[in-house]
Amino acid sequence: MSSQEIPEEKHLPSEQGDAHHGGVTVADDPFADPGLPVHKPRIQDIDERAAKRSERTVAMLFTLSMLATIGFIASYVIFPVDKIVYIFPIGKVSALNFSLGMTLGVALFCIGAGAVHWARTLMSDVEVAAERHEIAAPPEVKAQVLQDFADGANESGIGRRPLIRNTMLGAMAMVPLAGVMLLRDLGPLPEEKLRKTLWAKGKLLINDNTNEPLRPEDVLVGSLTFARPEGLEEEQHDFQVQIAKAALMIVRIQPDDIKDKKELEWSHDGIVAYSKICTHVGCPISLYEQQTHHVLCPCHQSTFDLSDGARVIFGPAGHALPQLRIGVNDEGFLEALGDFEEPVGPAFWERG
Repeated sequence: MSSQEIPEEKHLPSEQGDAHHGGVTVADDPFADPGLPVHKPRIQDIDERAAKRSERTVAMLFTLSMLATIGFIASYVIFPVDKIVYIFPIGKVSALNFSLGMTLGVALFCIGAGAVHWARTLMSDVEVAAERHEIAAPPEVKAQVLQDFADGANESGIGRRPLIRNTMLGAMAMVPLAGVMLLRDLGPLPEEKLRKTLWAKGKLLINDNTNEPLRPEDVLVGSLTFARPEGLEEEQHDFQVQIAKAALMIVRIQPDDIKDKKELEWSHDGIVAYSKICTHVGCPISLYEQQTHHVLCPCHQSTFDLSDGARVIFGPAGHALPQLRIGVNDEGFLEALGDFEEPVGPAFWERG
């Protein structure tokens, strides 16, 4: 191999970095801490007019949040649940849902935007480096943290800028009202609806099977008949709601076998009418034992004695079935002499 083909040796730096012999000096720490960049003041730091503009902007955002919260609450009053409106480009939407979503979204966004703008323009933006320390902070570090917090509160200007402070507090105090209003979606207030049914004085007892008014001779000893109030038809939109409270079961017992004095007074010739709704969890009662005059709820086996005021003799039901006072009108049909004296169904004492 000729000398021209031999590659030239590369001149590598010495391990010691000898600068006098053409070597490169190696730094003791190749990853030196560059330090923090030079702090550049913002325009709000040097111009009070700019700071005032930022203050008014933040206050405006918090004020918009308060107005949006008021709009959220007002939407519940203004828009009915079934009102549909056309909004381009969304299309047809529920006016109530759209207004609630928009107003609550604006209220929350304005609080967030106001807080961010406040922090970026008016609060101190000086970066502070803190050395790592053990998880258990010594007392002097705890004292330093408290001091830093106090300094941060002072630098935020919350004490010197009452306009921002007051509007922020107002916005944050009003937003939870939206959550309170959401409780309205749990359903309509019951008012007196749970305490009353369609039964009233003069209402005829209509046989569920024949849809005809009942006469005393239609009810035989040992039979079980189901009835509903006159005027309640299956085609009605609220039929299920009303029948769930007004469903009636009718049995005929020999008057001598009726043990409860009030039950006997409220019956007609041994015909007694009781609510069909179990007082445990509201299941319809449908099983009747003619020898003992017991009725059994098929859901959880609550058993009631219809010859003794429909008192509970077995099972988890909490109280007796309500009795409906009945009589016979001039035409010979069975009729109610009023509504139930106590609410029907389960857990009344917990709900009412």
